[in-house]
Amino acid sequence: MSKSEKKLESKEDLEKELLELRREQFNLRIQQATGQLTRNHEHGRVRKSIARAKTAINQIKKQGSDV
Repeated sequence: MSKSEKKLESKEDLEKELLELRREQFNLRIQQATGQLTRNHEHGRVRKSIARAKTAINQIKKQGSDV
């Protein structure tokens, strides 16, 4: 999902996506601990996606307080 698409999402949608990303991050951590993880680059992708979602949520919160 691109940055411009994230800006158009509602806060609730972003929070749902953040929850899904956190679950995926947890599952990747478990797979790595048990030696089942074959795609090591997924950690970085998920971490960056979490950061993007949190940034978009914070921007929405900031816009709401400015109005």
